[in-house]
This record gives sequence, C-alpha cells and structure tokens, in this order.
Amino acid sequence: MDVEQLRDQVLKLTQVGIALSSVHDIDDLLKMIVREARHFTCADAGSLYLVKDDHLYFAISQNSTLKKRLGKDGERALFSPFSLPISTKSIAGYVAVTRKNLNIPDVYEISEDSPYSFNADFDMRNDYRTRSMLTVPMLDHRSKVLGVLQLINATHDGKVVEFDPQLEDLVHSMASQAAVAVNNAMLTSEIKRVHLDTIMRLSVAAEYKDKDTAQHIQRVSRYSEALARQLGWPKDKQELLLYSAPMHDVGKIGIADAILLKPGRLTDEERRAMQEHTTIGASIMSGSDSPVLQMSEQVALYHHEKWDGSGYPQGLEGENIPLVGRILAVADVFDALSSKRVYKGALSINETMEILKKDSGSHFDPQCVEAFTQILDEVVEIKEKFSDDQENI
Repeated sequence: MDVEQLRDQVLKLTQVGIALSSVHDIDDLLKMIVREARHFTCADAGSLYLVKDDHLYFAISQNSTLKKRLGKDGERALFSPFSLPISTKSIAGYVAVTRKNLNIPDVYEISEDSPYSFNADFDMRNDYRTRSMLTVPMLDHRSKVLGVLQLINATHDGKVVEFDPQLEDLVHSMASQAAVAVNNAMLTSEIKRVHLDTIMRLSVAAEYKDKDTAQHIQRVSRYSEALARQLGWPKDKQELLLYSAPMHDVGKIGIADAILLKPGRLTDEERRAMQEHTTIGASIMSGSDSPVLQMSEQVALYHHEKWDGSGYPQGLEGENIPLVGRILAVADVFDALSSKRVYKGALSINETMEILKKDSGSHFDPQCVEAFTQILDEVVEIKEKFSDDQENI
C-alpha cells in the first residue's frame, strides 16, 4: 500500500468514526460496524461478538456470498444466536483474552500446536469456504474488551486473498472507535429503558384507582408502536409514540372517584364529566418543549376522536384527527375488548377484529385497521407477553 492509498484509508476511517458516533440504536450500530469494516477491508463476510458475563455473544453476521445465493432472509436465517466462553480455544476467544489482532491467511492451515482452532461446522453446513480471517478486539478508552470483530475472506479481483497486514492497525483503530460507540449506545439504551419504565410506573400511578391494569398500558403502548411501524413511521418517531402512549388516560387522575369508580351505567352528565379526562390529560402535558410530552399531549387529547366525527372532545372527523389519535384509538379499543375485567369477559381475537373491521370508516381510520390486521401475529405476541397474569410492569 503506497502513501496515497494509506492516506485515503485514514480518511475513510475518520469518516467511518464520524458516522458511528451519530448512530445510537444498538442494533443499527452493530450492523453498521460490520458493514463498514467489510467495506473497508473488501471482506466477503463479517461477524461481531459482544462480551457479557465471561462469554462472547454472537450479535450479528453478514455474508455477501450466502446473501447472493439465499437472499437476505435466507442469509439471516443461517445465523442463530450462540455464545462462546472467553478462552484461547476459539479464534474470537483468543483475541478477547490476548487483546491482540489475529490475521490468518487460511484458517484450515492453522498449526496443530496453536492454542486456538477453527470450527468448520458452519462451512460444512452451508457449503461455504472460509479462508482468510482478520479478527480484532473492540477496546474502549479504558482498554476494556467490549467485543470482537471478525472479518472473513478478503477479496481482490474476485479472488480470496490474505488481509493486507498494513490494514490491521487501521481496522484495530476502527474497532476501538466502534467500541466507544457501542458503549455509548448501550448507555443510551439503558437510559431509555429506565425512562420508559418510569413513564409506565407514573402512568399506572395516575390510573391506580381505575380498573385498567399496568399491563393494559404496556400493551396499548406496544400495539401503537407496532402499528406506527406498519404505517411507515421512521424508527425515532415509533419510539416517541412508545414513550407517549402510556399517557393516553393520564387525565383520569382529575376525574372524581364517584364517577371513575361507579359500578353502574353513567348518567349523561357523568359521561360528559368522564370525557373531560382527555382535555385534563392534554392540559397536564401542555407547554413542554419535550417531544415526548408534546406527543403525549396529542395522545391524551385525541384518542377518543372517531373517524366519522362522533367522538370527543372536539368531534374531529377523518384526517383532521391527528394520526397519533387514530392509532391510539385502534390500539386502545382492541385491548379493551380483548381483555377481561371484573365487569366483563374478554372477547376472542377474532371477535375483537370483527368489531374493529365493522367499525372501520365510522369509529376507526380504515387505513389503521387494515395495517393493524397485517400485524396481528405481532399483536398476539405482545398480548401474550404482557398478559394480565404478569405481575411486573
């Protein structure tokens, strides 16, 4: 590699580092690390392992040859999650223990007296030939190993070649940049998890006197997120809805117990008072510059509006109802109908969906009902995961 090529590679490395620092979703980040490392080294394939509890956990793998042969879904199906003990017996384990690069020209020619060996099971099962392999540790700023990056089969002019030794230090630097980005993404993910847990608990506190359960709030929030995804919302906006949806009934905190807890049918005056929970909730959330609370205000205010204009509090019609309200309407009613309460039994999934379809175009946005139908398998998984039998939020 001449000086000009080296300069170009350093420039690419800098650009990759900047790109990595801008990604905060851990799954997207891991994909990007492997993709950019493969591009950087002209590798046919690559894998990434993360360290947890003295094991290396297989996190992601990409393989151009198998992708061409099997398609994207087929390639993904080949790589099942597994873990390796952190020991010198495996190539990835050896790199994690020694914190040194391994650049192997041909893994089938590893010396018998070497402490590590190559497991050929994957190659045999999938008619693949691993040859050259560059494996580097992902070290954070404290030199702690967060993971291992493994690049497979460097290519040049269509042939598999050895990984250029001059690229090793650059790849090592890239892996270290990746480690810092992964660490930051994990911290961000944990902060988000705690934030969501806090929101859920506050929402439960606000509805403590009502008959709804903590799991109802979880389900409605996750139904809403899944529906937004199906409708094509970007990932950051889906997440925003996940955080905002728990607040849909927060205004019930301002409804008198005599009305909120009344076992029988409400009078017209009591019903009008109950309906005020939408405006009360919106008022609680109003005036904030937080995107979560701004969307929470919309969620609280509009989730009882109906497509035909017969809803409340504003009697909005059709697309005049903000989409967050239309999404919540489907998610909330689905859960209310399909869940058991002390005052009613649960309808089956099929019965509930028949009601949603029947009321499509009157109560509900037809597009939202259609999209909800398309994700019904995911909805059922959410319903089972957050069933009312679960004790934790």
